[in-house]
Amino acid sequence: MLTPDLPLPTRRPDLIARLAQEVQYDIAVVGAGATGLGVALDAAARGFRVIVVESHDFAKGTSSRATKLVHGGVRYLAQGNIALVREALHERTTLLSNAPHIAQPLAFVMPAYRWWEQPFYGLGLKAYDLLAGKAGLGKTEFLNGRETLAALPTLQARGLSGGVKYWDGQFNDARLALALARTAALHGALLVNYCQAQELQYTDGRISGLVCEDILSGTRYQVRAKCVVNATGVWVDGLREKDGPAHEAAGGRPIRAMVAPSQGVHIVVDREFLGGDTALMVPKTADGRVLFAVPWLGKVILGTTDTPRHDLAREPVAFEEELEFILSESARYLRKAPARSDIKSIWVGLRPLVKPPSDDGESTKALSREHTVLVSRSGLVTVTGGKWTTYRAMAEDVLDKCMEKGLMQARPGGVTDRLALVGAPAVGPNSPAPHSMSLPPDLHSYGCEATDVQSLPGADHILAPGLTEAMVRFAARHEYAITVEDMLARRSRLLFLDARLAKSLAVEVAAILHEETGLDPRTQAFLTLADQYLQIPG
Repeated sequence: MLTPDLPLPTRRPDLIARLAQEVQYDIAVVGAGATGLGVALDAAARGFRVIVVESHDFAKGTSSRATKLVHGGVRYLAQGNIALVREALHERTTLLSNAPHIAQPLAFVMPAYRWWEQPFYGLGLKAYDLLAGKAGLGKTEFLNGRETLAALPTLQARGLSGGVKYWDGQFNDARLALALARTAALHGALLVNYCQAQELQYTDGRISGLVCEDILSGTRYQVRAKCVVNATGVWVDGLREKDGPAHEAAGGRPIRAMVAPSQGVHIVVDREFLGGDTALMVPKTADGRVLFAVPWLGKVILGTTDTPRHDLAREPVAFEEELEFILSESARYLRKAPARSDIKSIWVGLRPLVKPPSDDGESTKALSREHTVLVSRSGLVTVTGGKWTTYRAMAEDVLDKCMEKGLMQARPGGVTDRLALVGAPAVGPNSPAPHSMSLPPDLHSYGCEATDVQSLPGADHILAPGLTEAMVRFAARHEYAITVEDMLARRSRLLFLDARLAKSLAVEVAAILHEETGLDPRTQAFLTLADQYLQIPG
């Protein structure tokens, strides 16, 4: 039964009614992943009129498929990219402070099996501590073999000489995206998921807005905006191809692609394979990549890969060799190595790596992990690259570029540096310690809104560990959720943790969503997707 009398700020009819209004926006953002939502929040917090349109759901693509780490980038330190590491370490601290319900410190251990590994990696991590300074989360420690096994009980003991323990952060990527969206909305921004940008509009050859389509109804709407930001991740080149004046400037030739997608595969197994709350980090695997085994929401994430990909599938699948790489490398370091039959879920993200001018498209190892901001002849602003940890700094860079080009009025920045996200306690000199929120694990990601969730019908109706009927209702009323996938993949992370269990709940969750929204929850589409997350190559 619908309850239109209740204050439901993310109800679809209300969003579409606002979309249909004649408004002159200062900035229209296309894409609601980490970058687009960061831009939207920063702009809204500065008092600009902001709209965000997203063709699917918030963080549907790469931004919900990260390794769940908030980090300075130990491997970038090894590459000598000190500036990138320093910026990321600052942003790591900012994120953990602004969203302590979503991001927390996490201890990592690098095991040492050769005599030189502990001093070599230990000194590098001590440098990591020095770069972090007062923003450090804990001191790097040298561990002997016994201490290393105490931290990682399932580690291979034969040949183990010791290890190095250091600290970084961990977060829930999809729920952080949602917190950014809802915080931007509190500052006046209009955010509409399932609304695709179809055309760019121009006045005298300059961007003046866009045409978008409500995917659920097929209705098109015109959006007038002084500035349009293309923040669609690996898909930025698709919108750039629609930029007519840029084509004219190129003599009608296709626009050179900015992005070389890199595929990252993760598999999820039961907690017993790691046996503790400390993460395993292998800095150099057999082929030179990094391997993580990370405890997350009661499971363990193993990954990741870095494989060139030449298509832009919305739901990419793992290659056989990628799965074999993760399993075989895990077997080198874990006494009981996971087998294919142990995999609870397997998921893939596409990283938007920025192409250098001479890139041949065959390797992603040398491509930039930093972000790039370009402004076309017509004024279309495109941003891609980067990583979750630095989303806030990326957003400031984008707005600085918009102001530099005269697309937006100049206003002071730095407004999000100490801006608590929805669910977090206020950030300030007298605010609680960032990581001291004491909530049951199932409710921790809701932060200060946990009591609001518990007040809804179905708080005692447990659908699965970590998921109640009340959480589904809260997602439908306050978190933009429409489909079963929205709920079980991103409001709850059950699809990523245990695809088979998520699949078994689809019909029941769909019924609750339909009762709340009156919209099609797309149950069959979710069942098909869940099968893909259970599909083991080979």
